[in-house]
Amino acid sequence: MAASLRRAALLAACLLAGWLAAAQGREPVDYADPLVDSAHSRWIFFSSACRPFAMVNLSPDTNADAPWNSGYCYHKGSLCGLSHVHAWELGGVSVMPVAGAVDPTAGPEAFRSPFRHDDEVCQPGYHAVTLDRYRIRVELTSTRRVGFHRYRFPAGDSPASGGRVAINLAEGTISVPVPDAMLRQVGGAEIEGYQVNGPTAANRRPKPCTVYFVARFDRPIQDLAGWCGKQRLGTVREVSGKDCGAIVRCALGADRLLQMKVGLSYVSIEQARRNLDAELPHWDFDRVRRESREEWNRWLGKFEVEGGSETQRKKFYTDLWHVLLGRRLTSDVDGKYCDMTGPAPRIRQIPLDARGRPLYQHYNSDAFWMTFWNLNQVWGLAYPRTYSEFVRFLLDMYRDGGLIPRGPTGHNYSFVMIGAHSTPLIVGAYMKSIRDFDVATAYAGMRKNHFPGGLMGHGHYEHGSAKLGGIEDYLRYGYIPIDGRPKGWVADSASATLEYAYDDWCLAQMAQALGKEDDCRMFLRRAENYHNLFDRQSGFMRPRRRDGSWLSPFDPLASRYWCETNAWQFTWFVPHDVEGLIRLMGGRDTFNRRLNDVFERSVAVNFVAPTASNLGYVDYSNQPSMATAHLFNYSGAPWLAQKWVREVKERTFGGATPDLGYRGDEDQGQAGALGVLMAVGLFQVRGGAEIEPVYEITSPIFDRITIHLDPDYYPGRKFVIVARNNSPANRYIQSAALDGRPLARPWFYHRELVKGGTLELVLGPKPNKRWGSRSEDAPPSMTPTVSALAARAARPAFAPTACGKKSPSCVNASGNRGLHFCADQTSFVP
Repeated sequence: MAASLRRAALLAACLLAGWLAAAQGREPVDYADPLVDSAHSRWIFFSSACRPFAMVNLSPDTNADAPWNSGYCYHKGSLCGLSHVHAWELGGVSVMPVAGAVDPTAGPEAFRSPFRHDDEVCQPGYHAVTLDRYRIRVELTSTRRVGFHRYRFPAGDSPASGGRVAINLAEGTISVPVPDAMLRQVGGAEIEGYQVNGPTAANRRPKPCTVYFVARFDRPIQDLAGWCGKQRLGTVREVSGKDCGAIVRCALGADRLLQMKVGLSYVSIEQARRNLDAELPHWDFDRVRRESREEWNRWLGKFEVEGGSETQRKKFYTDLWHVLLGRRLTSDVDGKYCDMTGPAPRIRQIPLDARGRPLYQHYNSDAFWMTFWNLNQVWGLAYPRTYSEFVRFLLDMYRDGGLIPRGPTGHNYSFVMIGAHSTPLIVGAYMKSIRDFDVATAYAGMRKNHFPGGLMGHGHYEHGSAKLGGIEDYLRYGYIPIDGRPKGWVADSASATLEYAYDDWCLAQMAQALGKEDDCRMFLRRAENYHNLFDRQSGFMRPRRRDGSWLSPFDPLASRYWCETNAWQFTWFVPHDVEGLIRLMGGRDTFNRRLNDVFERSVAVNFVAPTASNLGYVDYSNQPSMATAHLFNYSGAPWLAQKWVREVKERTFGGATPDLGYRGDEDQGQAGALGVLMAVGLFQVRGGAEIEPVYEITSPIFDRITIHLDPDYYPGRKFVIVARNNSPANRYIQSAALDGRPLARPWFYHRELVKGGTLELVLGPKPNKRWGSRSEDAPPSMTPTVSALAARAARPAFAPTACGKKSPSCVNASGNRGLHFCADQTSFVP
């Protein structure tokens, strides 16, 4: 009896302790805040009532007629609509509940209503706001392909007026042109239609993309009041054309509530209906909101952090939230998708598993430009299934359209940005043992992109040809010259040279892994092309002409011939061969002094560009600088990596308010992913694309981080990072141990992480300059490191000098036929 009482008391105590912990504790989803940095919003930046990577990105819009300063902007005190798609180069289906008199022919502004933040609720998967003009309470949630609305209309209105919802398909309701649209009533409580996303500015997406929808109400439709342009059409069953829409009036019950579900598809109206029926067959709004929260908690909970401040935890999970919502789903629940790579739309099918479900999904995406420093790494750590889906989607586009894309929009090519950075994306997946894709097809597609006619042949948004990317001259000279350029030539020739060299190194790794020795040697030679832009006299990467002469006059702060960067920032872009760059600069001391100077000069501007015309010395508000602080791990000064990563994390990415969070263009989760990596103290300068990927270490901001590994891809259950004596002041690593064994170098292998284990770091207030500083402690580079003694011997840096001999039989320093260089080849160790 006594034993039973003791067991009962123990059980009660455990239950009470668990209840108290749950009451006092917060889950990961509770920290993620969609409103962070929303004062500086962009059409693709803000989402609220959505699921991870979902097709539906339902949220209120304060502005909707442009890609920038649009969507939801926190300090704009009124809303013009509630739209369902906020994707790169795409938008769709703006709706607005209304009451009282409105004139729809006055344009999108006709529906605008003030709102207040004091009664607004904005959480992952849910957004609630009151439209003060109409006195209507709006609640929004969603599944992956269905937006779910619940409106409470004012009690003072006449019951006969019903509940009215404007479905506005006119231009100006989304961020792209709308040349055509249609909606019609089908049945007693259902509307179907489409909205054409017309070709976008600067030839970014030259082909239209249609969003199809089915809107279903939980009350009978009484009538539709249509309009088209400046003309009111009265009661209608259907409207179509440019600038059209309709106000749907439904009967209301005593509770004054009206619910609406909107299913989407890029394939057809019938597919939109199929998505709606499959994902949301019921009308339980609170259930969907709860399920959305649970799904976000599962995804965000892949990273579990302990310690740190409330603000740091809030920013961490908000960063991770951005990682998981930036790229948008485009395929349907049954795997159908609309291929727009050819002259006309073609409906295609993703392969199905044994249960009839699609094996993977398709996505809309901004460029994969430099995602090897952010998204690829976070996906590879905790979301390998998502990583795999992106690879398989890219291979489908290769099969459909002949090229692996670098910025797929609406199942079409955009040729946004430069380079072929889908190569490090795919190679990085393979090297991390994410290999459930057609490897032979992937290699063939990547290889094609590295030659004339592939991505390296396409300049910015070059659709009708492949002549402006500079690949022919890159192969001939070993760099892309700045002169002799035809109209439309790639304006970023210096950046392109360095980016092509990195992409070539990535493909060389894949060739080596697949036993393609000739290709491996060829692409490794091409990967050395970065040497051809290094000017020994100035100490910078420097644009040059066809005859080998340098750009003059030369201002390293000038951005001409660089892509969103300058020579101060992009001289450091040799991620595959940091050791080689160190030697070019004259050794570790010179490298560290110059690199540290970059950060000292940038503290006052929080490590971002001072102005739009002055990009400064380092710019963490944009992709080209994102790895800069981590380079110290390669140069024998890992304590400086620890120092400056902490500084950048706090000053640039530490904000967690509507006015501060990213200090620049967040670009669909890229800055968020970098924030995650800085917070946990892991990074891959080479993008994880080497044969044996490694993680470089800096000091995490949390006391304990648990990464829950996907058992379908990785053998371990979890990987834990423990930071002892962690505090804002204690940012320097004193010692490290991996699974209980001392770790004397500032890096370890990916294979060691995915088998599960613990990385233990002891932190302190002063640098331990002995830890990880020996030459042999540096992470691997294409150029092998030398001993400390040999490094002090300081052999002359490689500095090719054009001798002017031009012959088809000449081979330059990088093994390419064309312009010959006289240089002391013995000073370069390949």
